[in-house]
Amino acid sequence: TLLLILLLSHSTSMAAERPPNIVVILADDLGWSDLGCYGADLHDTPAIDQFASESLRFTDAYAMPVCSPTRAALLTGKHAARLQMTIWSEGSLSGPKDRPLLQAQALHSLPHTEKTIASYLHDAGYLTALVGKWHLGDGDHYPETHGFDINIGGTHWGAPQTYWWPYRGSGRFGQYRYVPHLEFGTPGEYLTDRLTTEALQVIDKAGDQPFYLLLSHHAPHTPIEAKPQDVEFFQGKLTPELKHQNAVYAAMLKSLDESVGQVLDRLRERGLEQNTIVVFLSDNGGFVGIDSKSGQTVPVTNNAPLRSGKGSCYEGGIRVPLMIRWPGKTHGASECHQPIVVMDLFPTLLAAAGLQLPADVPYDGLDLNPVLSSPTTSLGRESLYFHYPHYYSTTTPVSAVRSGPWKLLQYYEDQHVELYNLADDIGESADLAHQHPDVADKLQQQLQRWCAQVQAAFPSQNPDFKATSR
Repeated sequence: TLLLILLLSHSTSMAAERPPNIVVILADDLGWSDLGCYGADLHDTPAIDQFASESLRFTDAYAMPVCSPTRAALLTGKHAARLQMTIWSEGSLSGPKDRPLLQAQALHSLPHTEKTIASYLHDAGYLTALVGKWHLGDGDHYPETHGFDINIGGTHWGAPQTYWWPYRGSGRFGQYRYVPHLEFGTPGEYLTDRLTTEALQVIDKAGDQPFYLLLSHHAPHTPIEAKPQDVEFFQGKLTPELKHQNAVYAAMLKSLDESVGQVLDRLRERGLEQNTIVVFLSDNGGFVGIDSKSGQTVPVTNNAPLRSGKGSCYEGGIRVPLMIRWPGKTHGASECHQPIVVMDLFPTLLAAAGLQLPADVPYDGLDLNPVLSSPTTSLGRESLYFHYPHYYSTTTPVSAVRSGPWKLLQYYEDQHVELYNLADDIGESADLAHQHPDVADKLQQQLQRWCAQVQAAFPSQNPDFKATSR
């Protein structure tokens, strides 16, 4: 009996010493108000809403304005401006030549000099897996070169040709695209479902090894395609007073929600739930344009009450849903209203694995551990910064800073600034720059100092603009 007690005690001790598994589910172009737990109306997301009720939900979480910069920041803990990766990967190769400014120089690929969270965890004995979107450079910079043992689907492309198997073809993007390692599918197979199946296999095959799974869904990025029966269901729910009006997009979110539910169920079935940290977030705000090649005539989504969407430094472009479930650390149905940013996940998750960061490397994220169990605890952060020195359908080149309730945007075509009080005006409808010039001046100087500190790249004057202007 004594021997049995000692063996059980040893087994319990070993289980307690095992580092936690880490699952990060990253949605693509999911807007802040696209989920039920964030106020969506047409959209139906019961699994994610249930996950929110078991998690710490952040109301003021931020990403970069577009995808590749957020992914680079998530993996390295460094701001996209510091990394010189401020636009999506292909966009770095060439910008518009018919605008007043030429876009800032940006890197196409995440440099190998940057050590990613996957590399740290791999070195610590984790099985590391990327399932889905990569979009951080050419073949010499694929996930395998940045610490991932497994890469299923990750390429330099930012979106699939289609969500239907065999996920390949040309036309939409003017080039032939495919999603590798998903060859053995069947007609009618849907990409979100298949990526989920591959992620579940990672969980199943990890065995006794701790694992880091980055399930990087393409959904709900364009092309806006979904299962016909789901589209029909949401078309039947449409009424004019609803904020969200795109039934196909709503159907894409249904598949995304089912994916989250399946991953959480598998962790529970395998007895891993209590030793697995699960994070859910989006890589930028929702896309508010029209997916013209799909034949739809309504915007993809609506980020109201936030202003604008993907690409913009208004709240609709950078504020994203984020939830963390960490058994023994976070409390269910809790909320944190402090501004946090995607780089914060890097030191937070590495600390969870018992790893320390080198003191001589300039990181931009803060360890969120103080707020995970006590959401009102101050992180001691003065400001958050954003930098998008490029053009997009929602913006001209711009930088922004949020400090407390104040938010300042600096536009570079004409150097004008805008100032908003988010506590009173979350929709950024009333520019207060002229009413509070002292606040605007202080924040503008603060923003300029930060840009200099991280050596941010800026757009330049286009000498041929008059000759090519529309």
